[in-house]
Amino acid sequence: MTLTGGAPPLPPKPDLRDSPAPLPELPTRRWHYRRSLASRVTLLTTIAVGATVALLSLSVYLVVRVQMQETMDEQLVERAASAAATIDEDSVMLPPGSFLDDIRLTALFQDGRVMTLGSQDPLPSNDAVWDVVDGDSPGPAMRSITLGSQHYRIATVPIVDEDTRAVVGALMLAQSTDSQQRFLGKLGLVMLLFGGTGVLLASVAGTAVARNGLRPVRRLTDAVEDIARTEELTPLHVEGDDEIARLATAFNQMLTSLSASRERQRQLVADASHELKTPLTSLRTNLDLLAQAEQAGAGLSAETRGELIDDVRAQIVELSTLIGDLVELARDEQVRHTVEPVALVEVLDRAVSRVRLRAPSVTFEVRAAPWWVVGDSHGLERAITNLLDNAAKWSPTDGRVVATLANGILTVDDEGPGIPEADQPYVFDRFFRSTDARSMPGSGLGLSIVHQVAERHAGTASAGTSPAGGARLTLQLPGSPLHPSADVSV
Repeated sequence: MTLTGGAPPLPPKPDLRDSPAPLPELPTRRWHYRRSLASRVTLLTTIAVGATVALLSLSVYLVVRVQMQETMDEQLVERAASAAATIDEDSVMLPPGSFLDDIRLTALFQDGRVMTLGSQDPLPSNDAVWDVVDGDSPGPAMRSITLGSQHYRIATVPIVDEDTRAVVGALMLAQSTDSQQRFLGKLGLVMLLFGGTGVLLASVAGTAVARNGLRPVRRLTDAVEDIARTEELTPLHVEGDDEIARLATAFNQMLTSLSASRERQRQLVADASHELKTPLTSLRTNLDLLAQAEQAGAGLSAETRGELIDDVRAQIVELSTLIGDLVELARDEQVRHTVEPVALVEVLDRAVSRVRLRAPSVTFEVRAAPWWVVGDSHGLERAITNLLDNAAKWSPTDGRVVATLANGILTVDDEGPGIPEADQPYVFDRFFRSTDARSMPGSGLGLSIVHQVAERHAGTASAGTSPAGGARLTLQLPGSPLHPSADVSV
């Protein structure tokens, strides 16, 4: 039995004076923009699996640690209660099954006596222990301490007098936790190795997934790069119905549209070249004839010279008209036009006045009801003028052209030979000219401009037969018989 000398003093708190770490430099751009998609998939897979394995390992470690702690506490409390029941005024007995090298006992009594096991030093106490000694707390009180290089878990239980059943003191039973700490250390090492292996396997699996999963993307990329290099618009081979297949299908649709646009462009250039060749050849022939006559010194009669000059002037006018029509058709449809409310009756009157000057032998009858269209006034006037010009060109001498505007539908009827039924679906195509029209002046672009203007104004253009047996050309435009009340943005 040895008197306690109090708890050992706590070691001084170390003075940590770490210098602040330098601030990292901010990246100029996000890191993932500098990495390939495959590396990002691999990295994200590794991080996801690694985080899962780490969380699982930490959970297992914490569960095992808490379970071992609870089991030890239960055993300590049971053994401390058994030892407290055997204490008398002169001795402290070891609980059954205990070993002296890992068990320490200290009994504290209300009268100030302190009893220990053999020559052991008394265990340090605290307020919770003295609450149990004084009977203020029913116990048990659990805590962990470190004595020297050893770690202990202490259970404090009350000592009850068998006669009076009153609390006379408290028994502190401490057991070394070094074996438990060694076990937890080994378990942590195993979990660390397990986690590292899991991260490594996740990296390998992520690499395999990235390579196999992105193989269709690489094939699609190679095919697109080959198309960009060779300009061969060959559709891609599509397999399956996943997202990559949908992307390839959409790309094929884009290739189809691009191929059609390229074909239309080639056709436009070829047709324009063909149409320009005729007036240019005629111009060159007439100019060569004039030049040869001047060089020979023979000269030409005034009548012949005038006919050649008139012919050259007419060919220049035809060439200018053709070039203007080509420019109108080649104009980008996305170019911003002046959009405003347009009175279609006024546009029709201006177009009729202009065409009357070019065809004085043709009679024009106009029957128009008010109709307002929101659109491009210049484009609408050009389209209506082309319809009237076409009717005047095909009308016989002293013929009649009837233009009727009702409910947004403009019909132009002439008394010419009419359009064959087989040619009616194609009269609005670029450079289309029927067999009968090839001997007459014109480029075959006037009605194409009508169709273009109609589409730009959400309307339609069609061809048919007039009541007089001639051609009937119809232009339908959405609008209203009243002036639009809402403001129109330009």
